[in-house]
Amino acid sequence: MPLISPDDGYLTVFNLFETETREGQERVVDEMKDIIDKATYPGWISSTVHAGVDTPGTLNYIQWRDLAALEARYAGERFKNKTVPLFNELATSVRLLKTEVEFTQHHPGLGESIEISPKRDDYAVFILLSVEPENQKELLDTLAKPDEWLKTVPGYRSHTYYRGLDGTFVVNYAQWESKELYDAFHTLPEEERPADVREGRVRARSLATSRWANSFRAVHSRSAEL
Repeated sequence: MPLISPDDGYLTVFNLFETETREGQERVVDEMKDIIDKATYPGWISSTVHAGVDTPGTLNYIQWRDLAALEARYAGERFKNKTVPLFNELATSVRLLKTEVEFTQHHPGLGESIEISPKRDDYAVFILLSVEPENQKELLDTLAKPDEWLKTVPGYRSHTYYRGLDGTFVVNYAQWESKELYDAFHTLPEEERPADVREGRVRARSLATSRWANSFRAVHSRSAEL
């Protein structure tokens, strides 16, 4: 089962696909399932396909041993001549984000680790923050730190911050009990948040140049036999 940990040293890749319809989303999910079930790539650790909830789209959460293993996969003729054209045809936009885990936090009730699995019922929120390379570290320093108040918020399960390898973005992948509880947190008036949290949010907004978000549910997962 895929686990999120800053200690494993894995490269985490987010494959984001946007589609205009739910039918298009399902086609991408089906193609992703087929690829994952046949995966035997050297250095591949795991893949977990997520289906869009709020907006049509697909997220594939992929763990690789290192960047060299990923680049070897991309250099393959089948990937370049079959896989890439297929998904460019199926999706209205395709983004491939190479990252490293910088910080994780989870509710004590989850146990010792953060698991990603279709066997769970997590409402997964994906937030992509664009940033100028010279400000990426400060943005991470502002956001990627312990937040004890968040553990008291109804529905909170976990959140993880990732550093984009090219320096131009930061990702937040969070797990919540339900859409309703996440929406209640997301729309909570600023004055009801702790002062240090409010200050961090203001600073993060000043550093980020854009924000993109969608919500997902994991629908299929497979890990390599290590």
